[in-house]
Amino acid sequence: MFGAAEHVAPRLSGRAAFELFCRTPNVKALSDGERRAVDRAAAFMTEARHHRLKTRTGCVMAHEFRPEPGRAAQGTVLVIHGWRSRTEYMRALIEGYRGAGYRVVSLDLPGHGQSQGRRLNMVNAVDAARVVGEWFGPFAVIVGHSFGGAVAANAVAGSVKGIQPVAADRLVLIAAPSSLPAIFDDFSRMLNVGPRSQVAMADRVEKLAGRPLREFTGDRQLAQAPVPTLVIHAPDDREVSADHARRYAGAGEHVRLHWAEGLGHRRILADKGVVERAVGFVAGEREPAALH
Repeated sequence: MFGAAEHVAPRLSGRAAFELFCRTPNVKALSDGERRAVDRAAAFMTEARHHRLKTRTGCVMAHEFRPEPGRAAQGTVLVIHGWRSRTEYMRALIEGYRGAGYRVVSLDLPGHGQSQGRRLNMVNAVDAARVVGEWFGPFAVIVGHSFGGAVAANAVAGSVKGIQPVAADRLVLIAAPSSLPAIFDDFSRMLNVGPRSQVAMADRVEKLAGRPLREFTGDRQLAQAPVPTLVIHAPDDREVSADHARRYAGAGEHVRLHWAEGLGHRRILADKGVVERAVGFVAGEREPAALH
């Protein structure tokens, strides 16, 4: 369909492709594995205070987890999950920061978890992070996995015009894509979206975000917002290639890169060593020089 539309109505084809790109899965239609993961986290989720916050385009849910009893308060951490994910899947990281004395606020992105909608893009995701920042920030760190990592970098850098940067002392980006143009290219190849239709997609991004698509790259964003950043990535990640991590690392000496060997794209979230490294980075523990 997109191949044929490229020759007849490329602008219409590009707009349709962009809308399809932003379409989120039905949160009620979970797979058996997803349902089991949500059920296993049910008791964990009862420990949170749940806040429904209004954004420019709808409402999102933020889950507030207090530090473990007896721990001295260390500040607030914002956790942002990835595409087709939710707060329940971020449990290991949330518990790691709580155990170190941090209050953790976990955002369900638009169209995910307990948030409303069926549409997610960088603009409404960054706006959701802005709203959470206004209520709970500033943050000791923003931690993002996959698309949530890209959202974290864009939110701190103030990449979307008209949306104020979210204040954070540090960033932890886990298995995060660093180039929106590269993601669009992959999507276009998968659906046979032609070059003229791709131009229309890029025009749509610029209209919504106020900046051209080519500017949405992680090295550019982290160079503009040089907060200390830890990038954790698995060389065998099949969903987000290791090249994305290298691009983040090229932003400057304030970015450290840790290779999480053999952990892929999703297992990396539950790995004890990854959690300890992410928590330790925020607590100011010395990172081995070999990481970068």
